[in-house]
Amino acid sequence: MAELEFFEKVATRAGVPPETAQSLTEATLRTLAERISGGEAADLADHVAHELRPHLDKARVEGQQVFAYDEFLRRVAVRAGVEDSVAERGVRAVLQTLHRVVGHREFEDAMSELPADIRALAQPVPRGP
Repeated sequence: MAELEFFEKVATRAGVPPETAQSLTEATLRTLAERISGGEAADLADHVAHELRPHLDKARVEGQQVFAYDEFLRRVAVRAGVEDSVAERGVRAVLQTLHRVVGHREFEDAMSELPADIRALAQPVPRGP
């Protein structure tokens, strides 16, 4: 999936403009790279558009960091310059889009390194009756 198509999917899923979707995508991928191992980040990077790969580059990150859901969302919100509620929708949209791009096995391998509440963001939100 091309970079612009990725941003469009995120924009639609998160209900934000394409420019915001780009900021959210970059912030989410960078934060994800901080939270997972270098091997998993590299595996994900192998499947995304060339322009998105630098955001999953563990060489820019000093080791695997351990932080919880609130800190994950805070980092994304600050980096993307958005409110917390937008960051949460954005992370959900980016992870769901990433899942479709990298495939189930690669995605689940990376998600297995995250706490359950962060992993839950990758699940579709149930629609009301």
